[in-house]
Amino acid sequence: MAPHFDPEAPLFANGNYFGFPYTETDSPLVLVSVPWDVTVSYRNGTAQGPEAIRQASLQLDFFDFEIADAYKGGIATLDFAKSKEIAALSTRLRPLAERVIEQGEEKSGQELQQVNAGSRQVNDWLCKTSSALLRQGKYVGVVGGDHSSPLGLMQALSQKHDKFGILHLDAHADLRKAYEGFEFSHASIMYNALMLRQVESLVQVGVRDVCQSEQDLVSSSGGRIRQFSDLSIWDRLYKGGNWNEVCQDIMTALPQKVYISFDIDALQPALCPNTGTPVPGGLEFAQIRFLLSMLRQSGKEIIGFDLCEVAPATENPTDEWDGNVGARILYMLSNTLLFQASRK
Repeated sequence: MAPHFDPEAPLFANGNYFGFPYTETDSPLVLVSVPWDVTVSYRNGTAQGPEAIRQASLQLDFFDFEIADAYKGGIATLDFAKSKEIAALSTRLRPLAERVIEQGEEKSGQELQQVNAGSRQVNDWLCKTSSALLRQGKYVGVVGGDHSSPLGLMQALSQKHDKFGILHLDAHADLRKAYEGFEFSHASIMYNALMLRQVESLVQVGVRDVCQSEQDLVSSSGGRIRQFSDLSIWDRLYKGGNWNEVCQDIMTALPQKVYISFDIDALQPALCPNTGTPVPGGLEFAQIRFLLSMLRQSGKEIIGFDLCEVAPATENPTDEWDGNVGARILYMLSNTLLFQASRK
């Protein structure tokens, strides 16, 4: 039985996202923190993203204009203490990764091997953790960390589902193979996801910073990868189209089972100024709300999600803007999943 609480009363830091009193036992959704940013190629800090989001989430109001009593859905948090080893490993391996980036992979054999081994360790931990929760009938949402963080959840879902698609919101295509020698780079998450045969389609939205080899992979995918690039979206809107029509086409491109992978840099940089690799352009907050609303109405089955690349302002620790935006996106993702789950 889920606990009763007053959503309008102050909620206190209890180690949970949003300060909710829900536990794994009484919640259909469990959020798992993966504080990891070893292979970032521009600036680090996203390993502090989960805690920044958790702290900012305590000041949200929980009324949802579209979902009645959304806060009653049941959002639990896997004990943050279980992620501390991940954070410690990230801190230890980041200097090694920086040496690889500076010296090149050919001169950094031992360091590169240690980083790749550490990444496999994180993937294995998350896969086992997620699989255990999935066997209990739970949904899992990952809060990263850089965008390499959720691969273990994708692997666990591939063991549970015969096929599913990924709705990928990002400024980057993340289709590079072992970028800078890192087998599990943040720039390779979707390349690695496509190695899972159960991933039948990848639908990318907001992409605006890509390399030629990534676009070649899209072109040769036989339709397995479908892009709604930032350029194509805004050209369509400026030429008289509307966001509703774009979202309808996105829904058509998605299969029945959908995993959502949300890199915060899909948004305009003003909404995530401290993310690891910000890119001009991007989606508005209201566009994300509308897209997720349409996904709820589509009748598709959301099987899990991740939110990655949120980073606090290191030069001004009291600035909670990135965490604030991240917390609101996390609440929307959670409510979107729980809404459709309650209709099953």
